Amino acid sequence: MESQLSITEAISLSGFETIDFIIGIVYLILLLSLSLFISRDREGRDKDTKDYFLAGNTLTWWAVGSSLIASNISAEQIIGTSGGGYANGLSIAAYEIMAAIALLLIGKFFLPIMFNSKIFTIPQFLRERYNDKVGLAFSIFWILLYIFINLTSVAWLGALAIEHILGLKGIVVSFGDFEVSIRLIIMAILFMISAMYSLYGGFAAIAWSDVMQVTFIIGGSLITAYFALSAIAGNDGTFLDGFNKMYSYLTTGSHTKDVHFHLVVQESHDKAAFNNVPGLAAIVGGVWLTNLCYWGFNQYITQKGLAAKSLEEARKGFMFAGFLKMLIPFCVIIPGICTYYMVEHANQDVLQMGMIHSPEEAYPWFIRNFIPTGIKGLFFVALIAAIISSIASMGNSTATLFTIDIYKRFINKDASDKTLVGIGRFVTFVAFCIALIAAIPILGGIDQAFLYIQEYSALIYPGIVIVLGFGLLWKRASSTAAIWTAVITVPLGLLLKICMPDVAFQFRVGYVFMIEVVLFIVISLYSKKNIHSDICDENDRKVMIKWGKIFGISSIAIIIVTLCVTIANTMLPEGETPDNNVIAYLNDIGFQAFYFFGIFVGACSFTLISNAKDKLQNPKAIPIDLSSFTTSKGYLYGTLAVCLITALLYIYWW
Repeated sequence: MESQLSITEAISLSGFETIDFIIGIVYLILLLSLSLFISRDREGRDKDTKDYFLAGNTLTWWAVGSSLIASNISAEQIIGTSGGGYANGLSIAAYEIMAAIALLLIGKFFLPIMFNSKIFTIPQFLRERYNDKVGLAFSIFWILLYIFINLTSVAWLGALAIEHILGLKGIVVSFGDFEVSIRLIIMAILFMISAMYSLYGGFAAIAWSDVMQVTFIIGGSLITAYFALSAIAGNDGTFLDGFNKMYSYLTTGSHTKDVHFHLVVQESHDKAAFNNVPGLAAIVGGVWLTNLCYWGFNQYITQKGLAAKSLEEARKGFMFAGFLKMLIPFCVIIPGICTYYMVEHANQDVLQMGMIHSPEEAYPWFIRNFIPTGIKGLFFVALIAAIISSIASMGNSTATLFTIDIYKRFINKDASDKTLVGIGRFVTFVAFCIALIAAIPILGGIDQAFLYIQEYSALIYPGIVIVLGFGLLWKRASSTAAIWTAVITVPLGLLLKICMPDVAFQFRVGYVFMIEVVLFIVISLYSKKNIHSDICDENDRKVMIKWGKIFGISSIAIIIVTLCVTIANTMLPEGETPDNNVIAYLNDIGFQAFYFFGIFVGACSFTLISNAKDKLQNPKAIPIDLSSFTTSKGYLYGTLAVCLITALLYIYWW
């Protein structure tokens, strides 16, 4: 090993003590022991595909909710979101806050149809709803997304964090004539740990272990936020004093237009932050495509709900996850803002703690310099838990997609359960290896990896939401429309990126959605494969027409108002600014996002009225039974509580 510092010397300077590493080792032993206990074969019975890929449908609501959050909060969330908080402030929380509402909508409207279809994968549903071509196309889409975007970014950011926290940045390890960066070695170790408990035990080991993992993830992150605020307060103040001190500094004087304590960013205040989280688009714009696709149609997320004991347990799990999501801004983003404050308000002591060269370095920098011994070990446990939980879930879902949708469907239709489980384990291992090799070429030069994930994942989100949303809820959705939508989604997104490089990606994905939703509807309406449609229940018909009209009127009103604001903005007298003119202000916060929202609401209106009145339907249409969307009073009250909390957060932090 040749480097400026040896690994042991670097770690000795990091502030980590023996107790911190003992905590980490004890945690790993507990995790592996728990997963092996859960994974054991009972009564000598080998695992079948349902056991390996859906945990035998044994998950309770708290296991579903915990697993959803543990899989979601990974390195790209802890490190990336905190980095977003450092660079852009609270606005990055829009992804988390709006996700809570999206989870509840998905639990009410999408989950019942998928759960009752008794499917293993989302592409399997697409195959049954449309045809083999659509199912195969989306299987390949997701496999590539998981390997080259999700797995690489989670492991890369996790390794980056560990590298910085332990003081190992820049160290290279020599193996004979070969030199390997310490970051790649850490990534390999993370993949190995994930494989140790997930390859054998399958989805059951992942999901039930996540119950333990989410406790460490959220607990460790909350403690980190507490110490971040306490560090700002100083020895004589409380964490609340620290918050007030930071808030006052970043909202007054020369920082009056600082965006760090605003959920809605104004373009004139910070162009870079607006491009990352573009004002109202983070509430009513492209963020909805991100959340609906990620939480509703994402295999490694939806798989949690499909593995539940019952639909009711799955719904409760989604609601539980929604409430946990509301904690994320406080767990993760606040430390990032605290780090920004410390750097802005730097004194000689802070300057000696090392430089922050990119937003992703903010969280590790803070942990290394401000978290006390013992608590460092707890944080380290939380970080490792977040990383390996997500890696394990993504690996298992990649294997599920390939095994069920490609291998069993096209390569070996008569494969036994034992063979399929073996193939699943092999594919997980191969996916880990490919992600490890691809990490540096893909992520080596990226500044904010979290936003990289959001932008490049968003290239396929419009197509996925349209194809699956209409497939689930519209009886005339055709396979031809689905194929064309799938084919043009990525090229159209890339074309707009080239033609509109200065436009925030959330606006661009909204434009792609608007184009594709019209295309999908037109192609489906002119499909020659439609057959006669059975008349739906009269009560259901009246309900659909009623809500269709409400959505339709709302859609028209939204689009007209947005158009008026757009026209009025072009006619503003010289000298009018967002500070003295309402129209200029609305444009400054991205009011044009309402074009997307108007079309989105209009698509819902069209779907409802078409289902109620059209006498034709696609041969593979799913019968619409409104009773399947009925939820308990508890679910209703939970939804109202989440919406109220969201409204209060936006009112207070606007």
